[in-house]
Amino acid sequence: MDKHTIYLALGSNLGDRLENLKQAVAALSPQMDLKAKSHVYETLPWGYEDQPKFLNQVVKVQTYVEPEPLLKHIKRVEIALGRKTSFPNGPRLIDIDILFYDDLVLDTPVLTIPHPRLHERGFVLLPMTDIAPDHIHPVIQKSVRELMVTCSLSGITQVA
Repeated sequence: MDKHTIYLALGSNLGDRLENLKQAVAALSPQMDLKAKSHVYETLPWGYEDQPKFLNQVVKVQTYVEPEPLLKHIKRVEIALGRKTSFPNGPRLIDIDILFYDDLVLDTPVLTIPHPRLHERGFVLLPMTDIAPDHIHPVIQKSVRELMVTCSLSGITQVA
């Protein structure tokens, strides 16, 4: 059985945002083995703007878990950490998204990998450049560093 390399985006804009990120990273194991984590960035809300600023981070993990069971595990972690159902792009205690899963391209009713809008989001690309600037997007065929060139980074500041 092969280990898979996964990149996850973490975000929080409610409660103790930094502690929420730390708890989320800690809760990933034992199913996922942490290999690297980016700096933490404070970012403006995206989509729905009338809410507090987010803290965002990207982590690199390895796992034996296949994509859909991995998504189920991540959703259980979010709920265990206190995430409540909200509206799209609304405020949340913790949000964990699968950005990349090896170089897999997957589009099912429950899961799309790579994350469909990651190449448009500075709050994902900037932390991703901390740990994997040369990672190639398997659909767009550009590195994270190349994707960042065309992405707005306004309103993003490093906090940790």
